[in-house]
Amino acid sequence: MPSDENYVKNTTSFGSLGLIPLKSCEEMGKKVDDYLVGWRANRDPNHYEEVTRQGYKLDSYIISANVPRFGTGEAKGTLGQSIRGIDLFVMVDVTNYSLTYSLTGQVNHMSPDDHFADLKRIIAAAAGKARRITVIMPFLYESRQHRRTSRESLDCALALQELVAMGVDNIITFDAHDPRVQNAIPLSGFESVSCAYQFVKGILNNVDDVNISPEHLMVVSPDEGATGRAVYLAGVLGVDMGMCYKRRDYTKVIDGRNPIVAHEFLGSDVEGKDVFIVDDMISSGDSMIEVATDLKKRGAARIFVVSTFGLFTNGIEKFDKAYEEGLIYRLVTTNLTYQSPELLNREYYINCDMSKYIALIVDTLNHDCSISDLLNPYDRIKKFVGRYNDKHGR
Repeated sequence: MPSDENYVKNTTSFGSLGLIPLKSCEEMGKKVDDYLVGWRANRDPNHYEEVTRQGYKLDSYIISANVPRFGTGEAKGTLGQSIRGIDLFVMVDVTNYSLTYSLTGQVNHMSPDDHFADLKRIIAAAAGKARRITVIMPFLYESRQHRRTSRESLDCALALQELVAMGVDNIITFDAHDPRVQNAIPLSGFESVSCAYQFVKGILNNVDDVNISPEHLMVVSPDEGATGRAVYLAGVLGVDMGMCYKRRDYTKVIDGRNPIVAHEFLGSDVEGKDVFIVDDMISSGDSMIEVATDLKKRGAARIFVVSTFGLFTNGIEKFDKAYEEGLIYRLVTTNLTYQSPELLNREYYINCDMSKYIALIVDTLNHDCSISDLLNPYDRIKKFVGRYNDKHGR
């Protein structure tokens, strides 16, 4: 029985549960399914045999689905069984670059556009027969193109509107680059879930000498965009917060962006303190390492680079070098996006598994219960930190 059983206790399910993890999210989907099967198998049979429909307790909730491709690279979505009346949850990782397909005989790596198109194909294959459709998209498709600053497209808003037009009822994502993009679909369900609890849990489970106090720890935002995340985590942990401001050269545009001239630090003294640098994603990693370098020059002790999505678009070698040079102490990301074997084998890497959290969200939504307690991890972080301090006599 999961510790969070009270979320769904004595409630009926909205409909028979169905889970479709697309190939990009296959491994995560199996873990989520295992949690759901285990929890439901052990629930009070006297209650659930009376109030739920047939199919509540199954050996697996994964529905067979496939996206075969033609030689031209075109594709179609297919379902291996009926989904009529099913409360359907579709999982997709749009950043999984490890998957390939044949394009006129050539090997082509799948891009976010390909993954998003496959998601729409599966929704189209459902053809309105599912009772409800929820899309779980950890990295929100086109979330980095969430606003217009010149004559340019609003890709994220268009994608959200397209999903809603196809019949999607709820969209669950994690640490959206800017959650305000949900304004594009104001009458539909949209949740941007925080990973703060999993970060704290992952770090404290792997490092036993973190002193969580204002004198020994600080949370730093690498730029103004991540300030909200840093403010929240610092507030929960009861420590100081700092911010690095990216000073850019607006007279130049390189790769579509104004190059960063310098990182200016705003905040209290970091000398002798451990530092959590918190952001939603690591793309190339240059900004994180530049911030870590600046903080080290200011006398920071151990630096933990913490991010929801570890994309590592230019490889992880620069983090290897930063670790060897003592710039960073630990690198912390989640398994919400594809993780290369090389990354998982690094001794300085901490992997935060999000599968149980996703399973809790799926289970709670399937019972048509509120997930507000799951979305606010304040109490869980406080309890975990309290147990950690008690264990280490602090």
